[in-house]
Amino acid sequence: MLNKKESVLSAVGLIYFVCYSFRFMEYFILRTDETFWGEAFVHKLAGIVILCAGVKYFHFRFTETGFTNRESISYLWKGLASGLAVYVPAYLAETAIVAAKGRFETLDLYVSAYSVDGSAGKQTGFLFFLICIVGNIINVMMEEGIFRGLFQKILEKKYSFMVSALISSGFFGIWHVMAPLRSFYDKTVSFESFLANTILLSVTSALTGFGFALMTKLTGSLYMAMAYHFFNNTIINMLHVVSYTGVDEFMVVRVSIAEILSFVIIWIWYMSVRHKEHEMILDRTTI
Repeated sequence: MLNKKESVLSAVGLIYFVCYSFRFMEYFILRTDETFWGEAFVHKLAGIVILCAGVKYFHFRFTETGFTNRESISYLWKGLASGLAVYVPAYLAETAIVAAKGRFETLDLYVSAYSVDGSAGKQTGFLFFLICIVGNIINVMMEEGIFRGLFQKILEKKYSFMVSALISSGFFGIWHVMAPLRSFYDKTVSFESFLANTILLSVTSALTGFGFALMTKLTGSLYMAMAYHFFNNTIINMLHVVSYTGVDEFMVVRVSIAEILSFVIIWIWYMSVRHKEHEMILDRTTI
């Protein structure tokens, strides 16, 4: 339990360090995503346990951290619809770029995963799709619960919503540098590529996390952000743009378009709500 407001940042930092330690162990030692499972899910399961322990330790209720039953089904559908709304133009843009270069072949539905013989490739079996879906559900429950739920609740004991969202989003950005770090460690990419990927992933992920924080604030629930997050990860894992020279060569363009478009929509929504609230306050003061 937090007795002093000054301890909130250290509390969040400690929880983050523990979660990151599990993530580091899985990426560098267990390497679960390089096995039949094709998903780094162990540290996410550990994160859910840490989330439950944190909620209990700080005497929060799960409803206070965003796991509320209020309109949960409606928010889940809205989150999935939001994901569809931004990824349709993003895929169209990527396809147009590839087609303009005369290289577009097709859109293909499969899971990039490891088969029983240890080789990676196109997996179209039901089991692989199921593992991908379950893995992404675990992922969004853990990440949204920790970053937009627990961290936000702890940080707001001292800071404003906006400052708390910026801090938690910064942590979320750093959370995503593990993959390029491992690639550099394995010497599969150059230092320049590692640096570029790290900057791109951390900035994009931080911006995405900030958008999720705004979405959670607007709805009073984690479910819309979880559903959008789930759609985002799942569509990237399953639907691929195939060209005559490779697969998903311009995926970074697709993801960037989708995330920037999503953030702009959420920001306009947030500012619109704030403006209406400000007008209501002015109306009350002039009565």
